[in-house]
Amino acid sequence: MKRLGGRTRAALIGAWLAAWASPLAAHHVVAAKFDPDLPVRLDGRVTKVDWANPHVHVFVDVDGPDGTANWAIELESRAALEASGWRADTLALGEPVTVDGWAARDGSLQAWSRALVRSGTNARLLEPGEPAAAAPAPFRETPRWPDGRPRLGPSPGETGYWGNPTATALVETGVAVAVDPDGMLADIGDAPRVAPFQDWALALYEARQRDSLGTDPSFLRCIPPGGPRQFQLPYGVQFVEQRDRERIFVLVGSGNRNWHFIYTDGRAQVGQITGDDDNPLYYGRSVGAWEGDTLVVDTRGFNEDFWFSNGGLPHTESLRLIQRITRPDFDTLRYEVTIDDPGAYTRPWTAAWNLEWIGARELPVYFCQDNRP
Repeated sequence: MKRLGGRTRAALIGAWLAAWASPLAAHHVVAAKFDPDLPVRLDGRVTKVDWANPHVHVFVDVDGPDGTANWAIELESRAALEASGWRADTLALGEPVTVDGWAARDGSLQAWSRALVRSGTNARLLEPGEPAAAAPAPFRETPRWPDGRPRLGPSPGETGYWGNPTATALVETGVAVAVDPDGMLADIGDAPRVAPFQDWALALYEARQRDSLGTDPSFLRCIPPGGPRQFQLPYGVQFVEQRDRERIFVLVGSGNRNWHFIYTDGRAQVGQITGDDDNPLYYGRSVGAWEGDTLVVDTRGFNEDFWFSNGGLPHTESLRLIQRITRPDFDTLRYEVTIDDPGAYTRPWTAAWNLEWIGARELPVYFCQDNRP
């Protein structure tokens, strides 16, 4: 089964079943760990604030008929909360709070906070704020190098990165389905429309969706977000162009500061010295060339140990991506990808979206493994 990267389809399904039995850790889709149908309301006193990524936790002593129990209240990431002005000392130890949230599916003393307030008040705490509506930015021309080629990274004296993707799930161009920011379908019946799946790949995709994406290796084990996924996550990407070495660093804000190269020196797509069968990669190997103002990137040599999209679309080691990256104006990055994986899909297919320039800022500080046991 060489075209499936050395694994049978049954083995891939079996790997999913084994992962399903693993305990959740690190960042996760909320509904994978907490049950929206199990609301919980708690009144207690703060005993500890664990101000760390991937999710902040507030520990609260709650009195009950059988004594005092210490609950772990889970919130959004440190990066998201800090962006809204919250700090590690916003809550004082011993402070009384009320929590409305969802109970953990496994029955443990954990809850997802939908609202955390100081007792006796309506002051909602430690929640990401809605960004203020900004006036439309005036049009700015694409910044360019002296030879006229577009800059993908900051201009001299600037900082910034690309974020706020217009799509956070991978769906074939021209297909309209309702999907949330984590890649969860509103209607599982739409699954066959998302991409031209082979039968086994559709079955695995549907199983991952029904499990609320609880087996995502990025969330279970902090596995890097390779493929198109790196361009759809909340903390963005940054390009550092080393023109003297004919390569581009791609820095990934949502993946433990992972990075990889796009080589632009005209090398062939020949892979590692020992061969990609012996050394498949999370980010593959990327060779890029400019076609006018578009950087065309051919990426191959992926392993199967990560999810290449939010939502759990499968792939195999046969995956090849043709990525087309353009900067039509100062504040817009256009990303288009063609997915060619004969191990998982019946034909090549394409998706595209835009990212926004986040100026005067570096990539957010986000490390998936911060508060792992």
